[in-house]
Amino acid sequence: MSQAMVNTAKTVRRMAIGRLQGVPEELFDVQPAPFNNTIRWNIGHMAVTLDQFLSRFLPFDSKLPESYAALFSSGTRPADWTIEPPSKEELLGYLSEQLENLGTIPAEALDKALPEPFLLGTMRFDTVGEIFSFAFIHEAMHLTTAANLAKLASQPQA
Repeated sequence: MSQAMVNTAKTVRRMAIGRLQGVPEELFDVQPAPFNNTIRWNIGHMAVTLDQFLSRFLPFDSKLPESYAALFSSGTRPADWTIEPPSKEELLGYLSEQLENLGTIPAEALDKALPEPFLLGTMRFDTVGEIFSFAFIHEAMHLTTAANLAKLASQPQA
């Protein structure tokens, strides 16, 4: 079952990269109402969140720049940015690097119990695999948001 989880995660990430490659960069910073964030923020958030979840519990190192946490962690938003965000190419490069790193995760590592439950809001995770699975559910949610933003941003303005 754990290898199936890794394979599914890799599929989700491949889908994300493929979908986002087709979005013109000029749409990455459009923020239509009522959205709080942009396509660029959602992509960066996917990378940062995966890095935070997996590097905490697995040998997973995507080497994201330190500035990414300030730009893309939960609770951040483009309106508050004081530094230049990364380009589409850079973001997709890190998503691709993380995809490669997923292939190095030993499937049996996902079966391990955590030393203590990991709590995230009202959610409780008892195994590495539960956090791993949630990371890709979370990614799919943000990919959907990015896709919706791209549709809205590409519509002619009335």
